[in-house]
Amino acid sequence: MAATPPVATAVSRVGARRIPRVRAWTGADYWLLTKPRVNFLIVLATAAGFYAGLPVHADAFPVMRLVHTVLGTLLVASGAATLNQYLERRFDAQMRRTARRPLAAGRLQPAAVLCFGVVLTLSGALYLAVVVNTLASLLGVVTVASYLAVYTPLKRKTPLCTVLGAFSGAMPPLIGCAAASGRLSAEAWTLYGVLFLWQFPHFMAIAWMYREDYDRAGYMVLPGGASRERFLTWQSALPAMALVPLSLMPTFLGDADRAYMVGALLLSSGFAWYAAQLAVRRSNKSARRLLVASIFYLPALLLLLMAEKRPQAIEAWLGALGSTLSH
Repeated sequence: MAATPPVATAVSRVGARRIPRVRAWTGADYWLLTKPRVNFLIVLATAAGFYAGLPVHADAFPVMRLVHTVLGTLLVASGAATLNQYLERRFDAQMRRTARRPLAAGRLQPAAVLCFGVVLTLSGALYLAVVVNTLASLLGVVTVASYLAVYTPLKRKTPLCTVLGAFSGAMPPLIGCAAASGRLSAEAWTLYGVLFLWQFPHFMAIAWMYREDYDRAGYMVLPGGASRERFLTWQSALPAMALVPLSLMPTFLGDADRAYMVGALLLSSGFAWYAAQLAVRRSNKSARRLLVASIFYLPALLLLLMAEKRPQAIEAWLGALGSTLSH
């Protein structure tokens, strides 16, 4: 019998070492499917919408209702993220940014991921409908449906996919507001507008940094040819500049005072400056700075608004959450 080639022996040893590691990290891989870093922003946006929907002079803050709302929304969002990766698994494998995702890397089976995503989505929708209210659940279902059926396939057909995807991406404040009051307030629609506009510079930073990846996988998130740089300018700088007056609307609506207005003005102006830098320089360094600015800007603005409107509610919510986790 011929001796086993050294290369084959080495490969078999590497494979033998990898098998236990894949099995050991299966739970973590399912966790990664839900995109926890994105979910952090979704939690804040949902909570901000919940605050926007509460009566100004409410005697007690409904802590557990907020917890139920956040949990249901998280389940829906996690299901949508999982199903998105199931649909795009072949394309994710071609991109440096996404090739290490659990499904794209082959660490999980497609059928299992599909089942996991469906269970999460349905559980979240039912949880919101039963524990919170029907409107919040309906908005969650519409978000998932439009994200998967409209935005996901259009990424391979037209650069306008970002515009259509932003409609579903801005839904969390509306879900939160609907959960708190059963209706959609003007302040919640303002938050919807903030998230809608914020997504453009945020995603353009990612699209520019990984434009070669997207081109290789066949995604049309940026147009080709001479219009690419012009498209980047319009989709990053203009929405960021529009955020400056829109972020001040809670003050004009009487939902926040001048302290919030000053903070929002500083945050939005800084964000717009970084977006303008990308539009002018069109470099990976500028895109990376804008991405970092976008990740800082949105949580800071939402927390500023919530702290301004109901500081005692934040303390009650954090206290209740800590008590729940300790038990």
